[in-house]
Amino acid sequence: MSEVHVDAAGHAEPSFSTKTIWRTFWILLIITVVELVLAIVYYESHFLPKHFLNGLFVIGTLAKAFFIVAEFMHLGHEIRNLILTIAIPALLFVWFIIAFLWDGNSYKNLRNNYDRYHVEQSQKKVEQKEPEAKKPGAME
Repeated sequence: MSEVHVDAAGHAEPSFSTKTIWRTFWILLIITVVELVLAIVYYESHFLPKHFLNGLFVIGTLAKAFFIVAEFMHLGHEIRNLILTIAIPALLFVWFIIAFLWDGNSYKNLRNNYDRYHVEQSQKKVEQKEPEAKKPGAME
């Protein structure tokens, strides 16, 4: 938390505790290192399903964003109503993006499966594929 320090001239200056900043730094570092280790181990061994790992990355990223906004942008030290005034529109914006992507993917799938012209073009492409001709001098 920040405190107000009044100097000899009567000027008020905020004094911030470096303890909370260092605590936030270590939390962000730990989350980042865990994400990095998970990514490297997944790259080497594929020990977890990809979707589960992506979910862990999203959760880690949201946790880091929370700590950055709360401490370094000083939103954690504000009153609840101000925090909600900022957080709710941000969450609605994220929800809009997810909804539009979901709807666009649904439209793409419907078009690929039920649009006559698109289905006919796809079938023509499959029919036109010819097996590769042998190159001269290639061994059998």
